[in-house]
Amino acid sequence: MTIDSDKKVIFSVKDLRKTFRSSEGQELVVLENINFTMYENEIVAVLGKSGSGKSTLMRIIAGLMKPTSGQVNYRGQNVIEPVQGIAMVFQNFALLPWLSVLQNVELGLEALGIEKQQRRKRALKAIDTIGLDGFESAYPKELSGGMRQRVGFARALVVDPELLLMDEPFSALDVLTSESLKGDLLDLWLAKRTRTKGILFVTHNIEEAAIMADRIIIFASDPGRIRAELNVSTPLPRNPEDPHFRKLVDDIYTLMTTSESKRVRIGDAGSDFQKMELGYRLPDAEISELIGFVEELAFEEKRGPIDLPLLAESLHLEADSLFPLTEALEILNFATVSKGDITLTEEGKQFSSANILERKKLFAKQLEKRVPLAKHIRDTLDNNPNHRENEEYFLKELEEFLTEGEAERVFKVMIDWGRYAEIFAYDYDSGILSLENPK
Repeated sequence: MTIDSDKKVIFSVKDLRKTFRSSEGQELVVLENINFTMYENEIVAVLGKSGSGKSTLMRIIAGLMKPTSGQVNYRGQNVIEPVQGIAMVFQNFALLPWLSVLQNVELGLEALGIEKQQRRKRALKAIDTIGLDGFESAYPKELSGGMRQRVGFARALVVDPELLLMDEPFSALDVLTSESLKGDLLDLWLAKRTRTKGILFVTHNIEEAAIMADRIIIFASDPGRIRAELNVSTPLPRNPEDPHFRKLVDDIYTLMTTSESKRVRIGDAGSDFQKMELGYRLPDAEISELIGFVEELAFEEKRGPIDLPLLAESLHLEADSLFPLTEALEILNFATVSKGDITLTEEGKQFSSANILERKKLFAKQLEKRVPLAKHIRDTLDNNPNHRENEEYFLKELEEFLTEGEAERVFKVMIDWGRYAEIFAYDYDSGILSLENPK
């Protein structure tokens, strides 16, 4: 969708930056240099993997959190607290369990000081609009996940928001319920049955963004920042089988995988891997999933080039599950990703056809060669007289690059990969890393 110059601005985000401080006083940059403008009569999706700062951005726009610097401007006012005209739907429903559906929906109106009779009338209308008629007296524990989220939508819509914010509103729902709720929301939007003039939602689901949004903002991570924007010209509602829709999905995958691979690649697939820092944020990819993914790629390659969107669809993998696997394979030089396609390297093909012991050796070789943290741990253990070291030693080193929580997450990934490769042993109870076969 091309934005006309005469379109009215709902809000703008300018030079937004958000940092947090760890208990040790270390600054973690969550959002950096965020700039974009939202216009009336558009649905905008913010797409990115978990941890890219999408939810933080949403809370800042809603006035629930203050930015470190920069600003959100809504209809000429700087947003530093919740303002009338903006409502938000949360991922986890956020209902009060001791209140009925009707009472939960009335909450926002009560906060605005609306008198009881008018409050009740508007709440009943919102409940009917969102398909909850008949459940006014029910309590959240009586409702399914989809019905509870409908209450969340009714509670947001009852205050007649000009801007509706949604923080992964469908992610906690099963596929069928999610599709039903998305369809109903788009029907309301297209029929203009609410006063909402703009919808901004965050998601990690590529197809969800493609089916709903007029504009898609793609986020990169570490820190969260805008990687790219896509305007979508295909009118709503969209057909997932339409060639234009499939091309849109392909374009999104290309942008997102290019972003991931450029962040970790320094040249051709065969070249040494970085200059990577010791504290590189290793992706959450479990060994069993990596092995299964490589085997699936080896099978699919027999049919020709592997298209990531089609592969993700056939394996029922969303972006948050798929991209850690592709990033891990690129780190280890088992696969390369380009323009939305993934290809096994020679090392990847060897790994896919090897037996259990040979796979461990291949994995160990690539791990020590291409991941500085793995080599550092192995060298430290080799050089220690007793070939042992407490995990705290390595965690402290990682905390020079990462927050305490992120250091623990990266170290856990490293433990899993290193134990599989048998480049070191690890005792969970004592937290000791050691070598069974020192060099």
